[in-house]
Amino acid sequence: MPATELAAAIRNKQVSSVEVVEAVLNQIERLNPKLNAFCLVAADSASQAARAAEEAVMRGDTLGPLHGVPVSIKDLVITQGMRTMRGSKLYEHDVPSEDAPVVERLKAAGAIILGKTTTPEFGFKGVTDSPVTGISRNPWNPECTPGGSSGGAGAAVATGMGPLAIGTDGGGSIRIPSSFCGIYGLKPHLGRVPVYPASATGDLSHAGPMTRTVRDAALVLNVIAGQDDRDRFSLPTNHPDYLTAVEGDIRGLRVAWSPDLGYATIDPQVRQITAEAVKAFAELGCTVEDTNPGFDNPGELFQHFFYVNIGAMLQEYPGYESQIDPQLRDLLRGVQHVSAQEYARSLLRRSAYFDKVRRFFASYDLLLCPTVAVPPFEAGTEGPREIAGRRVPPGAWLALTPPFNLTGQPAATVPCGFTAAGLPIGLQIVGRRFDEATVLRASAAFEAARPWADKHPPVA
Repeated sequence: MPATELAAAIRNKQVSSVEVVEAVLNQIERLNPKLNAFCLVAADSASQAARAAEEAVMRGDTLGPLHGVPVSIKDLVITQGMRTMRGSKLYEHDVPSEDAPVVERLKAAGAIILGKTTTPEFGFKGVTDSPVTGISRNPWNPECTPGGSSGGAGAAVATGMGPLAIGTDGGGSIRIPSSFCGIYGLKPHLGRVPVYPASATGDLSHAGPMTRTVRDAALVLNVIAGQDDRDRFSLPTNHPDYLTAVEGDIRGLRVAWSPDLGYATIDPQVRQITAEAVKAFAELGCTVEDTNPGFDNPGELFQHFFYVNIGAMLQEYPGYESQIDPQLRDLLRGVQHVSAQEYARSLLRRSAYFDKVRRFFASYDLLLCPTVAVPPFEAGTEGPREIAGRRVPPGAWLALTPPFNLTGQPAATVPCGFTAAGLPIGLQIVGRRFDEATVLRASAAFEAARPWADKHPPVA
């Protein structure tokens, strides 16, 4: 049941929050050993909160928009009294004394925290495995990765281990696992959802909803968006009602379609499935133009910000190299040569990159492209080194999401089809600055034209 319907059913006494949480905890108990989606299940506190939520309904209390609805939190997001390991041995026993703003707001809206979902160490890669939690798996094929870094959240939502999840996205970490797990994921505009403590990756990092339906994401965004002075990038709270914003058609929107953003190598099945999905936007009345946006491959530029920043944060931990993921250690060594002047030049290049993207969006309301260049691949690996018969550098498979962390603009992924092997593929919908409303409305229109919520992974 979508969270929008579930919240209404709880308010109307059609279902009990106690029964809802019990059912979800049973699903977690059944499926988590197969998928490793949760690294911490807060069964006792969730059950206690569910009983309190039911009592509030029976008393006739004023109820929040997520009253009694279960939600999971990615293990990069701090939770008061609940261990937050960040996928790292350095934080394996850390129990924060406060909640992140997103957790505070979910609790204030009546949501029930189920526990923490798995992430790679500090969310540094697009798959989900870590030194402290092991390998997480894809519900459509447990031999495959769920993507990352919010891979546990993607697997949980796809299999009914809670209808809602909070993920984070520093380079695609909401969109990649949502694509690989066949669910909806939204990276809001930078600052729309406050992030605290500040991420090691600075203003690349976003927090947002991962859900089975678009309206569920809009409901969550209504709750978690808005200003918080702990985040210097946080935006004012005068955002639209996102549940209202999803209604209405998208006729007349100017939509750009690019299968590769002009630089990426794309798997033939991904190209074919996403190109077919784009036809729905023309059928819905949009003006769709096949275009090469002329963006540069942001790989090196992105790494200067992402890995240099993580390396700087880890300087606080003498001897950290012997304790962290070996792949992360190698990546950090690869950027140790970056000088202060080179980093400053990267700041200038980022401004130029932003300006190029800004000029492109002066002509279009939305940009469509594949979310990930390849289908889900073997769990426990770093990703394919060959795509479409071509040898590619490490990480080339996730080249399509980082541009919009560099620019900060909103981007979502919608499920749009399956490979011959039955693995989900996602279509990325990128909006103008501050315009989550149009991204959500376009996502909802596509969802109505090409529904996906009735499709469930075999393991569920």
